[in-house]
Amino acid sequence: MTDAPGVDAATASPSAPGLRLVPGDPGLRGRAAARLTDLGYAAGWSAVQALPEPVARGAFDAAGRWAAAREGRGVRQLRANLRVATGGRLDEAALEELTVRGLRSYARYWQEAFRLPRLGVRRILDGTELVGREHLEAARDQGRGLVVALPHSGNWDAAGVWLVDWLGGPFMTVAERLRPESLYRRFLEYRETLGMRVVPLTGGPRPGSAVLREWLETGGSICLLVDRDLGSGGVPVDFFGRRATMPGGPALLAAQTGAALHPAVSHFTQDGWRHVVHPEVPVDGPGRLRERVPTAMQGVADTFTAGIAEHPEDWHVLGRIWDDVPPDPPRQERG
Repeated sequence: MTDAPGVDAATASPSAPGLRLVPGDPGLRGRAAARLTDLGYAAGWSAVQALPEPVARGAFDAAGRWAAAREGRGVRQLRANLRVATGGRLDEAALEELTVRGLRSYARYWQEAFRLPRLGVRRILDGTELVGREHLEAARDQGRGLVVALPHSGNWDAAGVWLVDWLGGPFMTVAERLRPESLYRRFLEYRETLGMRVVPLTGGPRPGSAVLREWLETGGSICLLVDRDLGSGGVPVDFFGRRATMPGGPALLAAQTGAALHPAVSHFTQDGWRHVVHPEVPVDGPGRLRERVPTAMQGVADTFTAGIAEHPEDWHVLGRIWDDVPPDPPRQERG
């Protein structure tokens, strides 16, 4: 089935927000900066894992508050995104408070991401509430592959640890390739220690879409973050009442392989994580594939809309989603 041009699983979002492709500089200064970036991540990674958990939580929570007060472009974009996600119902003070909670939630994600190997599988499983397990079991009982589409909400790495335990083996995901290469390898190895198999978004030995398709055809499972379209092959959807684009890869892969497409939305609880797996979004039926893929992705977008609206503070998207929703102006310009 090739009648869906421009729709490719390789346009799926990366495995973690904030990890963006760093433009390379062939010069000495560029190589030095890349090396410093890698060393900085390595030092931070080790330091955070060495801290007692209450200290690490407090430090990252303070960092989230500091970032909110600093009001960089990403923070102001998050504020604008949250205004849309809450239907414009909040006054300025309430929106400000929600944005601060959003940055604290985002900081919690990174604190947990650095410390996840130290937390251990048992701790993560004990702290996880999974809603909709029956949907996953139905796909497994039918011998079908599984495509889980997620937004950047809550802690999807913790969700991945639960899924690996439930599957009794790895699942596959996609990640942006970082520079320097050593930094990319560091994050790759980290996620593989959690039981994930990572396909690079670009630069792999084979197209990512082919690797994912073959994995699904053998009954494997994949997880893709798709609430933000980073490629040029997205399909149009209505998202919180506004036109956006999302990667069509999840629906295309499900249609090509017979896998079950399930949206899932995660959020934090006081001391753990809650993940909600929603019913299967159909991708078969009448019509051409190029028509069925956008319809299925609209179903995914509708599920994301409802799930994110319940816990908007845990939606970590500091980039632009809608063409007509730029970052909010700085506080002094808002009066």
